Amino acid sequence: MATHEEFEAAAQRAQQLPTKPSNTVLLQLYALYKQATEGDVQGDRPGGFDFKGIAKYDAWSSLNGKSKDAARQEYVELVNSLFV
Repeated sequence: MATHEEFEAAAQRAQQLPTKPSNTVLLQLYALYKQATEGDVQGDRPGGFDFKGIAKYDAWSSLNGKSKDAARQEYVELVNSLFV
């Protein structure tokens, strides 16, 4: 499992990616980060024409039940893979 320090370092590295990843990867990064830091999604799903908010909510919601430790590990691995 990734340590808190490894997770924080990966979060910093994610801000310095050499190229912008696809929207799918960005949503995955967002969802894993939120799951690792806050746990399962809270609140209501955005409605109307908030397509960005809906996509982010759905990505995070798809990780419901995943432990914070597992999400932290997957986040670190994903960020590291973006630098290869």
